[in-house]
Amino acid sequence: MRLQLSPELEAFREEMRTFFTTQVPQEIRDTVAARRHVSKDQYVEAQRALNAAGLAVPHWPVEWGGKDWTPLQRHIWREEMQLASVPEPLAFNTSMIGPVLAQFGNQEQKERYLAKTANLDIWWCQGFSEPDAGSDLASLRTTAVRDGDDWIVNGQKTWTTLGQHADWIFCLCRTDPTAEKKQRGISLLLFPMDTPGVTLRPIELLDGSFEVNEVFFEDVRVPAENLVGEENQGWTIAKFLLGNERVGIARVGTTKSYLALAKELARETTVGGRTLLDDPRMAGRIAEVENELLALELTALRVVANSADGRPHPASSVLKLRGSELQQAATELLVDIAGPLSLASYADGGSDVPDWARVTVPEYLNYRKVSIYGGSNEVQRTIIAGTILGL
Repeated sequence: MRLQLSPELEAFREEMRTFFTTQVPQEIRDTVAARRHVSKDQYVEAQRALNAAGLAVPHWPVEWGGKDWTPLQRHIWREEMQLASVPEPLAFNTSMIGPVLAQFGNQEQKERYLAKTANLDIWWCQGFSEPDAGSDLASLRTTAVRDGDDWIVNGQKTWTTLGQHADWIFCLCRTDPTAEKKQRGISLLLFPMDTPGVTLRPIELLDGSFEVNEVFFEDVRVPAENLVGEENQGWTIAKFLLGNERVGIARVGTTKSYLALAKELARETTVGGRTLLDDPRMAGRIAEVENELLALELTALRVVANSADGRPHPASSVLKLRGSELQQAATELLVDIAGPLSLASYADGGSDVPDWARVTVPEYLNYRKVSIYGGSNEVQRTIIAGTILGL
């Protein structure tokens, strides 16, 4: 099966491909392609290059920097960016708090934050998960108590990705502990990470890196004007935000790149006198993931074609579920192709083991998270059962 685009969309794809491969610094794209750590400065430089060309937030309202594109054009934009190894615009800014502010924020908040959010002048982080409220987010216990013109926030968040770089946090807090249902009585507040009473503590990952953090709040005073939407409307906002996040999690273009690399490496790696690509078992595994990825891409195209008014389609849960599984399958393929060389994961630059092999295990381990964040895959199955299958 071959996906056929109209001549206009083919021209659009070529336009995106040309921009991404010529206007984003090669050094940054090489870093992504080699699956090495992308620094804060590289993220900022790449996103500002996109924003200067009007390509950082095409899914936002036009008045705030968006493009009047079809959902299919936005899909092509994202896929070509991934295929070109361009760092995607920071999700916390562009897929999470940006659309939330455009939908639920007041005019003052939109004018204050949206332009800076698109240009990464403000680096946002997400204050959702807690030690006892991850997939069951509605059980969160961080509180915000009104005190005159302020809210006083106390509690803890965890797994705060890239919080060490963040200037501001968008934080879900319980503002009405007496609400009958735990989904009620939750509000969304915005405040700087350097506000007195905010403490960030890095969490070391299995590969020795620091990507996620714990964040503690002790009598943090937040101006009442930093409430997004109405008081106790936070659960509605959170569902809107997570729906947008799940569409991007599918990452079809990224998985395509991983599969292309796996096939290339399998073709170059010889075991027992034949290449790994000539091994029927390895060739079968690659073909299976490739076929499943095509099915996912077709589903993604159906989802984007049926999304309306900027609201995510319920099938975004399908994209999140299957997309995360295929990303994990692709990283596992690379580990198996590397074989014993993958054991040199922590070797320094003087190692004879090629760079691609040394990053396979850390990346494989890191990708275990994709079936958890954005709502665990178990939660997605429940959503699919209820909203799509009517069970």
